Amino acid sequence: MITYNNKEKIVEHYNFVSPYYHSLWGEHLHHGYWITGKETKEDAQLALTEHLAQIANIKHGNKILDVGCGFGASSIYLAKNYNAETIGITISQVQVKMAQEAAKKANATSEFVLMDAEAMKFEKPFDVIWSIESISHYKNKEKFFNKACQLLLPDGTVAVIDWFKKENLSADKYKKYILPIEKGMMVELHTMNDYISILKSNGLEIIKSEDISKNTAKTWDISLEIIKDKMFWQLALKNGREFVNFLRSFRAMKAGFSSGNFVYGLIVAKKLSSI
Repeated sequence: MITYNNKEKIVEHYNFVSPYYHSLWGEHLHHGYWITGKETKEDAQLALTEHLAQIANIKHGNKILDVGCGFGASSIYLAKNYNAETIGITISQVQVKMAQEAAKKANATSEFVLMDAEAMKFEKPFDVIWSIESISHYKNKEKFFNKACQLLLPDGTVAVIDWFKKENLSADKYKKYILPIEKGMMVELHTMNDYISILKSNGLEIIKSEDISKNTAKTWDISLEIIKDKMFWQLALKNGREFVNFLRSFRAMKAGFSSGNFVYGLIVAKKLSSI
């Protein structure tokens, strides 16, 4: 079975596209969460971060590992608003540099390092393992979750928002709605129940699982407007098929949301103190 989440291609893509994407999409490299529908893109992105923080019951002073930290905005937000001790990891050296610069500008103590999420190594455990829109890129999700659970303190929390596919998709619907997303976005989509099963197998208790697709779908109306900028397509034509597929998959994302075959979901789980 062909998969499109090739790690080398992902690194190459994010090292190249990150500065351009930041200039048009902003400091948060993730969806927005709309409650009224009238929020700005930036307010909606902050609302998504805060929504996960509230459900995960982030406490002041928590030690948090932000996995797949992007430009570092979640780590910086948690450090500034929750006095959290945050460390962000990414496999993109360009993103590490951008995140470090953002933290300096915000006068935040967040740390950012180049590290593969499937081969994490830390000497001390964390109160929270946090990840927004990153795990779907990973080849071995079971390995990641196993390591993440090992890195948790007793009563520690895994807080995840990610991209999923609908349960029990037919082959035709997978091909029509999900495959173009996987190909263009360089992900491999599982179901929410797949993640839940892995977390439970590692001894974690599910605190909350929530499909927040309706609150986040507006992201792709905005994104489709953003990529009308000819700069993106000029870059795509100069830099190969993967970037062209990436831009084309924006319409696939909108179609996935509209059809209900793509799921944007939140999962929070807690490590039992006896584990």
